[in-house]
Amino acid sequence: MAHITVDGTVLEVKEGTLLIEELLANKINIPHFCYHPALGKDGNCRMCMVEIEGQKRPQIACDTPIKDGMIIRTKGASIDRVKRSILELELINHPIDCPICDQAGECSLQNYYMDVGLYESRLSTPKTRGEKHVDLGANVVLDQERCVLCTRCVRFTKNITKTNELGVLSRADHSVITTFPGSKLSNPYAMNVVDLCPVGALTSKDFRFHKRVWFLHSEEAICNHCARGCSIFVDHHKEKYKDEMVYRYRPRLNEKINGYFICDEGRLSYTKENENADFNPLIRGMVSEYEYAEGKLLRLLKRYLGKMVFVISSNLSLEEMVRVQKLSKLYDGTLCAYEETRFDTHFGDDFLKCNDRSANARALPLLGINDSKGALQNALVAAELVVMVGRSDAQLLKSMEYTKSVVVLCSACEFTCKEVELVLPIASHTKREGSFINVDGYVQYSASAIKNEHGHKSLLAILAPILGDTLFTCKEVWEAELFFYEVLRELSFDSLKHTPKITL
Repeated sequence: MAHITVDGTVLEVKEGTLLIEELLANKINIPHFCYHPALGKDGNCRMCMVEIEGQKRPQIACDTPIKDGMIIRTKGASIDRVKRSILELELINHPIDCPICDQAGECSLQNYYMDVGLYESRLSTPKTRGEKHVDLGANVVLDQERCVLCTRCVRFTKNITKTNELGVLSRADHSVITTFPGSKLSNPYAMNVVDLCPVGALTSKDFRFHKRVWFLHSEEAICNHCARGCSIFVDHHKEKYKDEMVYRYRPRLNEKINGYFICDEGRLSYTKENENADFNPLIRGMVSEYEYAEGKLLRLLKRYLGKMVFVISSNLSLEEMVRVQKLSKLYDGTLCAYEETRFDTHFGDDFLKCNDRSANARALPLLGINDSKGALQNALVAAELVVMVGRSDAQLLKSMEYTKSVVVLCSACEFTCKEVELVLPIASHTKREGSFINVDGYVQYSASAIKNEHGHKSLLAILAPILGDTLFTCKEVWEAELFFYEVLRELSFDSLKHTPKITL
């Protein structure tokens, strides 16, 4: 370990690491454009200049290894003057279009200008202009005039995805980011360049001009698009007289699972949260009141006591699975979880995406839930009532040829079949909380992001009165029921924020 002094404060840090890493780790604000923890040093923007005692000139923190006894100044008249000069150079050809820029509110250039800029422009010659709307492909739009040439996007396609679609063309103030001739930005992680861009040069076609970021509220959740379970932020907002909507998913740093990135398909899967959000309970195809539909569910369970099969989705949370398991035991039913479309051999890769498209399939064997095709087929033959929980698998219903009474508890209604006895809406992924086990055995908690405007209850809230208890929240279920499973016994609900790992 080494001891360094930063602006009069002594810090104990790891010797040999980059200075900028330790400054940021200790919550010391150091302006930077080109440096990113996932991409490493590049040293082209020069914004992270600091004064080091004994050095003749300011040094860039992103390329300065720490040595014991260093005395560093990040503030002061002289170093602020250096940063102001560098920022002035960045702004020479930058358009003043902050009021219409999608990055406004989360733009590093704006923030640094307010910190060390605030000067009159000295430019007397016309600005060098660039193209304002360059379609790079993969839902990404480039504004060349806003680019500060930090090359984060170039290094991402070179070092992370290794697809090398982007590069820097020309020289000096005519330099621009562009794709190579005949190619488009088309890799499965391309939209991460929007997150990496510190200014408004790269924006998402999907989110562009839809919502100002200062109106958005963010909740920590996980992506349920595949078994990786990437950590994400769910950004949402409710306008007056309108339903609350999810506007985007953003990657959330989790070094154990996804690092700083998520795939494009997972990022865009938020659209499902805004679809079919207002459908009503259906009894044989006819719209019903929620309370009456819940009563109908209870009557069906009692009528078919010992003659039913529960078919659950492997996207249910741990808490939901264990509650349905308890319900199946209470009504002497069979519990299965087979899904024909669970695996997609064309989806996975060697980075983040998994062929297993279910968010919580690793929980099934831990809870003793059978997910084999044979078990489901045998159970369907013997059952007189089929209760599908968390899924509305039309293909499965067709295979049964509707010879059984069917109850569906789902968050998205894909059919209005009169032959289906009951369709009961439940809250979708971002409207309910839950914990999930990913493909590598990491356990994560996903918070409820938005309130449901249409009275759709969470599955836990629906099952609690049927089971005769008051376990409405994930924490209550975890402490009352999941604790008894040996593999989860050493975990507490509060420990899930640290992403613990279990042995599968």
